[in-house]
Amino acid sequence: MTQNNTRYAAYTGLFTTLIILGAFIKIPVPVIPFTLQFLFVSLAGLLLGAKYGGLSVFIYAALGLAGLPVFTAGGGITYVVFPTFGYIIGFIFSAFVTGIISTKMQPNTKNYMFASFCGLIILHIIGIPYYYIISHYVIQNSLTFKEIFLFCFVYTVPGDLLLCLLSARIALKLKPFINKGNDDGK
Repeated sequence: MTQNNTRYAAYTGLFTTLIILGAFIKIPVPVIPFTLQFLFVSLAGLLLGAKYGGLSVFIYAALGLAGLPVFTAGGGITYVVFPTFGYIIGFIFSAFVTGIISTKMQPNTKNYMFASFCGLIILHIIGIPYYYIISHYVIQNSLTFKEIFLFCFVYTVPGDLLLCLLSARIALKLKPFINKGNDDGK
């Protein structure tokens, strides 16, 4: 393994750990827990790129499904029938898309925020329908799609946009350190 791969493997593990920690920093809101996970997912994509950013979230999901209590309400294979599991799937794609977009743009706050916002949209495109399907067809919850959209998207957008901005600003400051000694410009 080259020095660069070793460094990115370490960063991948670091971001997996940060995403786990982010699951336990909760801000109480109705229906879906608002955590700092998206901040770390976005940072993983912005700082590590699509491959390693997505991998860090994939490892997080795999650890939770293997039974480690790393999700907001525990862990285990049965977590797939929790309505919020769609967001965990969405986190993987969110980091990946954020990484792809951010590497194709000049590094500045506006571009990084745009990449993070695109990741956020992907997260909700996967998370909201999954929430609805599990709520309606598995646990027989009476929430309508409109109510789920309201609770899972509309109510969380202000906080999510703040996390997009925060991740963009942090990534801009940390990117030179992540890329230090990196010739391939990840």
